[in-house]
Amino acid sequence: MAETTLLAICNAPDEDTARRLAEALLEARLAACVNILAPCCSIYRWQDKLESATETPLLIKTTAACYPALEAAIRRHHPYELPEIIAVPVTHGLPDYLAWVASETTPS
Repeated sequence: MAETTLLAICNAPDEDTARRLAEALLEARLAACVNILAPCCSIYRWQDKLESATETPLLIKTTAACYPALEAAIRRHHPYELPEIIAVPVTHGLPDYLAWVASETTPS
């Protein structure tokens, strides 16, 4: 059975933090690819107050098998008390690309 590919999403407070997170995940083979997107405005409720912040989104291509370690690594390297870490299964995709994600997240 093929490995389940996940698209994990995380926001960082700035591009430098996003780049450090991406590099840590890639070096640990917990992600095959991380896209660092343009800064965006996030509006959210935190501790009973409406807040807003400029954040840098990351799109992380990984596998279900890597997810627990990926989550732990993000928590270890992320400056937020409660970082956004969500993942959705990839139900369709170019088979060769999905195979590449699986191979890049397999320890050598």
